[in-house]
Amino acid sequence: MTFAYFSILLLVFLNLFCAAYAKKRAGFRGKDNHNPREFLAQVSGKAARANAAQQNGYEIFAPYAAAVIIAHATGGASQGVINFWAAVFILSRVAFVWCYVQDKAALRSLVWGVGFLSIIGLFVAAF
Repeated sequence: MTFAYFSILLLVFLNLFCAAYAKKRAGFRGKDNHNPREFLAQVSGKAARANAAQQNGYEIFAPYAAAVIIAHATGGASQGVINFWAAVFILSRVAFVWCYVQDKAALRSLVWGVGFLSIIGLFVAAF
C-alpha cells in the first residue's frame, strides 16, 4: 500500500479525532449518544469548532480520495509525486484542524487552500 492510499485512512481517523475531541470538550455522556448530532449542534467554543472541522473533513474526503485513486490509476505520475501531494494534504488538514479549534480563521482559510491545491496537484500529476 502506498503512503497516498494510506493517507485516505489517516483522513478518516483525523475526522474521528475531531468528533471525539468535540464530544470530550463538551462533556458528552452516555445519554447524549441517543442523538449525538443534536448534542453537537448545541455546543459552542472549541467543541463547536472541532465539530465543524470534522464536518469539513468529510466534505473534502471524496475529492481527496478520488484524486489519490485517479493519480494512481492513470499511471501518469510517479509514486513520489503522488506521495508528496498526499503528505502536503494530510499536513494541511492537521494544520487546518488546529487552526479551526484555535479560532485562527484567516490562517485556517489559507491552510485549507493549500490542501485544495494539493488535490489539484494530484489531478494534474495524473495527466
